[in-house]
Formats: sequence, C-alpha cells, structure tokens
Amino acid sequence: MSKQSRRDFIKKSALSTFALGGGLLGGRKGGASSKTREGEAKNVIFLVSDGMSTGTMTIADLMKQSQYGQKTHWMNLYENPDREFHRGLMDMAALDSTVTDSASAASSWGCGHRINNGAVNVGPDGENYRTILEIFRDAGKATGLVTTTRITHATPAGFGTNAAARGMEDEIAEQYSDRDYDLLMGGGNRHFDPDMREDGQDLYRKMADKGYSIARNKTEMQQAARNNKLLGIYYDSHLPYTVDHENIPELRENIPTLAEMTSEALGRLESNENGFILQIEGGRVDHAAHGNCPSGLVFDQIAFDDAAKVVMDYTENRDDTLVILTTDHGNANPGLSAHGPGYRESPGMMETLMDYRRSFEWMYNELNFEWSEESPHNNVSVDRVREVIEYAAQTEITQNQAEKIHTAFRGEFRAPYGQRAGTGAVMSGVQANYNGIYFISTSHTADYVEIAAWGPGSDQIPPLVRNTALFDLMVDTAGVRAYAEG
Repeated sequence: MSKQSRRDFIKKSALSTFALGGGLLGGRKGGASSKTREGEAKNVIFLVSDGMSTGTMTIADLMKQSQYGQKTHWMNLYENPDREFHRGLMDMAALDSTVTDSASAASSWGCGHRINNGAVNVGPDGENYRTILEIFRDAGKATGLVTTTRITHATPAGFGTNAAARGMEDEIAEQYSDRDYDLLMGGGNRHFDPDMREDGQDLYRKMADKGYSIARNKTEMQQAARNNKLLGIYYDSHLPYTVDHENIPELRENIPTLAEMTSEALGRLESNENGFILQIEGGRVDHAAHGNCPSGLVFDQIAFDDAAKVVMDYTENRDDTLVILTTDHGNANPGLSAHGPGYRESPGMMETLMDYRRSFEWMYNELNFEWSEESPHNNVSVDRVREVIEYAAQTEITQNQAEKIHTAFRGEFRAPYGQRAGTGAVMSGVQANYNGIYFISTSHTADYVEIAAWGPGSDQIPPLVRNTALFDLMVDTAGVRAYAEG
C-alpha cells in the first residue's frame, strides 16, 4: 500500500468518529440504572475482535491519534460519554485450561458451558449443547454470522454448530446447510465447493435449492435478493488481511470489508419483525498476532473498529438492541516499547507502519513458503528474503538482520524462548528495531479481556464477568429462554 493510500485508509476511519457511552470500569453515565427486564432486547449484536490483546487495542488507537488526533471508535466510546454503556473485564478460561482457544471461547457464549479447548459446543463426555443461533432461530428471530475468517472457523462456528473438534470444517459447513440460518458471510470456499470438499458435496447447490442467494464477491452481495437468505463466501480460505486488501485493486474490487459486510447484514436481518441475533468477528487480528505480523494486526484491528462504528451508528437512536463488544482471549501481547532518550523515538517508529505495503502472509506467498515453525524453507536466498521484506515494509534492514531471518526460514534459528524462534517471530523482532512493536510469544495468553456493552441487558454485566454468563444474558434479555431446551 502506498503511503498516501495508507493515510487515506486511516483518515477515513478517523473521520467517521462518533460520541457514545461513558463511565469507568463497570460504570455508566448518570449513575445506577434500573435492571433490564426479561425480553426487553429485540436484537442482539455480538462483536468479537478475535485474539485482541490490550496492546493491540492500544496500538491501533495510538496510530489514529498520531495521524489525525482522533481515537478509535472503541476508545471514543469511553472518552466521549453521551449515553449509558457498561465496561468491564471477562474471564475467558476454558474447561481444561486457563488459556483458552477460540473454539472453547466462542462456545462459552454460544451454549453457556465451558468446554475443553478444541471442541465446538460439545462437552467432555460428548454432550451436544444447543446453540444460541438455534435458540433464536426457533424463537422466530433472524440469525447471522459475519467474519473475516472462514465462516466454518472456530468463532462463528461456536455460535451455531456442534463439533467434537474445531478442524471438522467440512462437517461444520454441512451443519450450516442444514440449520437454515439467515445469513452467513466470510471466507471458506474450500468447505462448500464440491471440487474442494473431500466428499464432493456441492453445498452451494444445496443451499441455493433451499432458497439462499449465493454471493461470491462484493457485487453479488450487493445485488442479492433482499428477501432471500444469503450465503456470502468471498475467498477459498480466510479473507485477505486489510493491509493487502487495501493495496491490491483486485481484492478491493471483489472482497467486501468487514464494515461493508456488517452494514449488509444489518440491512437484511432487521427486516424480521421479531428481531435478530448477529455475531461479527474480526478474526484475522488473531492470525496476525499468531504470526507476529504488525501490519496485519494493526490495520485489521482498525478495520474491525470500523465495523463496530457501523453497529454504533445503527443503534444510535435505538433502545431495543443489546450490543456486546469484546474479544475472546489475548494473543502474543504486543506492545509499543520505549526507544530513544526520554522514549521520544517511539511515536515516530510506530508511525512507520503507515508505509507498510503488505502482510507477512503476502511475503510468505512471494517466497513460496507455507507459514509453519515446523516447515523450514531451504531454497530462498538471503538477498531474496531481504528484497521481499524491504518491499513489503518499505524499511531497509541490515545484512546481518536479513541473515537472521533467513536462518529462521531454514528452521535453524535458536532463541531462549522457543516461540521466538519461528519465522514470523524473528521477522517481527527485526522490524521492532524500526517500528518499536514487539510480541512476547506467538500464541494465546490467559488475560482477562476487555468487554463493553450498551442497550437493554448491559446493566447486568458486572465489572468482572465469567464468559458463560453472556449466553444467559443474551437468552434472557431477548426473551427466548423457553427455546433453549427445545
């Protein structure tokens, strides 16, 4: 992405700010409010920035502030109060570990039970728990899932399917085709296309026969019949990172942003007079954290924030919609570190992210490298590694730094902490000398996570909440408890 287009992207996000909310941790504008009555929420919107550590949230906000003097929409929610909202922390532990994965995290919200990492709404003894999308569907409400990952990935699956293992994505896609949810949008063509599925099933045909409009690009999404259910699948696997999407014309033309998908989803689901439930996931924030990719991380977080703004605008003058804005776990815990005398070099170093053209994922594709710490690559020269990195980041690295990265590509780099020896970890470590952003690992962390909420039911969220409590909150506030056991 050129410097100008990167700045235009940030500016567009910054200039669409709003004024919402207020209060301290667990607080609210205007003091205590009465507790919400059962069934008071017609709609539920659940936003998840997957794998968002506090550092990720902070760096994205600092990027916008440094360029335009305006905060991200999430932070502006806290700073410019003009209506009630509630803020707290959430304990996201899984049944079998204090460090959770996305499947168990989403399942805690999707069925109200803590389950073992790796499973999707299936208990340790094989119990299939009824999911929240099934409950809302059977209550006559519209149902929707929107994500930047494969639609069959752990977080969206956790709201509407059951699988003993999250990797059973062909089976998860088949469940979607049977469960008649109203709207599904994201990536994952390989799990619907008969030429890519192992069993050869054509789930596109199956769902079209059941009345779904099928959208494979942005234009088809916009032109799909408004009174039909919608299956929008825009990429073979996960959708591209925002830094790549903004810089490659073909991707910009064909693949909708998370904000665009969110707007489309709300416009469709609100036509149900009984209301709806919609989960929206910025899933590639998590992937960038795993890969220690600073450009993937920050600009996907900002893109998620823009989707949150769509929801904020939608609920601006409504009192019938519960909105939950959160993440499912920390990941890699990145942070902007102190550099220079009086730490004064740090802001300028961070701003070099504005010049980044590509993600690590794009770089790996250029080098014909499949990202894996167990998959060494021995056929790329030091000069080629250096050339690709310098193009993508517009940063000149030293020969010694390029050699270290090349050693990581070959699987021969040695670090005191094993997670810091992989290709992404070493590349990000080198880039941290120029952008100031460093990651502590390449995996999930046990952090209590940020949660903000507004609308009916939000007054029942305590300053520290257990993950499973949100299932009960959504079911009761929407008045659909009678369908939870059906």
